[in-house]
Amino acid sequence: MRLNRFLAASGLGSRRSVEELITNGQVRINGQVVTNLATKVTPADAVKVGSRLLRVQESLTAVLNKPRGYVCTANDEDDRKTIFELLPPNWPRVYHVGRLDKDSEGLLILTNDGDLSLALTHPRFKTEKEYEILLDKPFDATFKAKLLRGFHIIGGRAKMERVEILGPNHLRVTLQQGIKRQIRLMLYEVGYEVERLVRVRIGGLKIGEMRPGEWRILNGKEIAELKAS
Repeated sequence: MRLNRFLAASGLGSRRSVEELITNGQVRINGQVVTNLATKVTPADAVKVGSRLLRVQESLTAVLNKPRGYVCTANDEDDRKTIFELLPPNWPRVYHVGRLDKDSEGLLILTNDGDLSLALTHPRFKTEKEYEILLDKPFDATFKAKLLRGFHIIGGRAKMERVEILGPNHLRVTLQQGIKRQIRLMLYEVGYEVERLVRVRIGGLKIGEMRPGEWRILNGKEIAELKAS
């Protein structure tokens, strides 16, 4: 197995992030510093990052319907509820792909598959994410063109791919970007406060009938379809 893939499978993050550990000389195999990304690792090798001896973890990818009020972190300094409190304690270490803020809800993917994490988050893959939104007042349809055209917010130039009006103050929007608090900031710019935000789809994966706080493990076909999307 290539070293970068081994490190990602050991739970150190995405393939791209672990490559920085290698090129910066932080990885040793059998006591020797290794900086070549293509170095092969065998089961007999002792691989260390700092003082940590690594083992390949069982591959696991799951989807969670994140409830409102939970934060996407393993340890919160303000002692707020975290998404990991909703997961079984005996799981291998997994990471959330992207995030939902404390007041947002819905579909969240958790995985230790670095390739999948990269496929879903890197801008060049343009993975679609769909949200349903309730606003504080009826939406003026004349703002739809501005949201689709895009404009600058904190974090960069933001745009929506699709905006559907489902009711007076009920929207469904689709993004390909992942700017922090993008939907809330864009709608605030045109005069609205978001009262509820639920992510209902990532790529071809939909939230379906999952209840808040419920999780399920994805099968091989679903994971392959997510990578392809």
